[in-house]
Amino acid sequence: MVLLVILLFFAFRGLKIKDTVPADTQTNSTKTKSSDSKKKKAEADSPDQAKASELPKEPVSFTVSVVGDCTLGTDENFDYSTSLNAYYESNGPDYFFQNVKDIFEADDLTIANFEGTLTDSDEREEKQFAFKAPADFSSILSSGSVEAVTLANNHSHDYGEQGFSDTRTALSQEGITYFGYDETAIVDVKGIKVGLVGIYELHDHLERTEQLKQNISKVKENGAQITIVIFHWGNEKEEVPDSNQTTLGRLAIDLGADLVCGHHPHVVQGYETYKGKNIVYSLGNFCFGGNSYPSDMDTMIFQQTFTIDQKGVKNDNKIHIIPCSISSDYDYNNYQPTPAEGEEAERIMNKINERSSWITPAQTEDIDSETSVPSSEE
Repeated sequence: MVLLVILLFFAFRGLKIKDTVPADTQTNSTKTKSSDSKKKKAEADSPDQAKASELPKEPVSFTVSVVGDCTLGTDENFDYSTSLNAYYESNGPDYFFQNVKDIFEADDLTIANFEGTLTDSDEREEKQFAFKAPADFSSILSSGSVEAVTLANNHSHDYGEQGFSDTRTALSQEGITYFGYDETAIVDVKGIKVGLVGIYELHDHLERTEQLKQNISKVKENGAQITIVIFHWGNEKEEVPDSNQTTLGRLAIDLGADLVCGHHPHVVQGYETYKGKNIVYSLGNFCFGGNSYPSDMDTMIFQQTFTIDQKGVKNDNKIHIIPCSISSDYDYNNYQPTPAEGEEAERIMNKINERSSWITPAQTEDIDSETSVPSSEE
């Protein structure tokens, strides 16, 4: 009888611990990258368990790749014959990321902006452009070794709440971690908990400050040892970040983010190091079904390698930028992002560095360590 009481006591404690996990925080585990297998959801840790997690006894290094706008669908008013959906029908899901798949398989976590919906809904919002594709287009991401996507952007609700819900379901069934708005995520990378925060800045601008504070605090309370914040912000076609971008980006670092990346301008903007942490203001488009003939097809893959040991995150700022085109054909967009080579790679890298030099540095009194434009690894 005593043994039965003890067992019931511990079982009850276990149930209470699970109940403390916030419903709007996902906890997933990445595993060794494989194109023929999906990642499985890991059981969520409670905040108490997460806070008690120890730093690794031996240094652990892992590489994160971040890319920009991925619109894996089309607008119903576009010419279907040249649309991304038509390419999917002709070539299947493996086609789109085949030229960057080796890069994404070699890293430990790949994050993209998923800009559109995966739905059969016909309840289109009243707007100029609205993007959708069938649910099985989520396999484009998994086959390309993309593990996580932000949904905090101006096209995630193109087909209303139903479209947004359908998109989340499709991504979840494919094993893709999603985050954004008030929904954060924690992914396990080599035993390190990485917190993911997605903020939609358009229209609200600095009013997103409180949401930013709450979401960074949320992932840290749930054990995040590295925090990555992704913003959808700025102005289309603008080559220099505006004051809202620089203010929010630097605030994210002040609040504890280890890396900040952004998109929405549809062109690459520069990047800076603020208090030893990187802010990439716009990654540009990537696998972009929103335009068959864009005027600017330059993009990049931004990579950072983090090392964490008994002292915490090492401040060694190991980054690598891979200049790319959103298409493997320079005459039109065939929705196949491709690393640039030779003079073309040099041209894109020079553009990124030049635009980085245009960023107005933070005021001296606002920083307690160097703010600069870093040099990427060759």
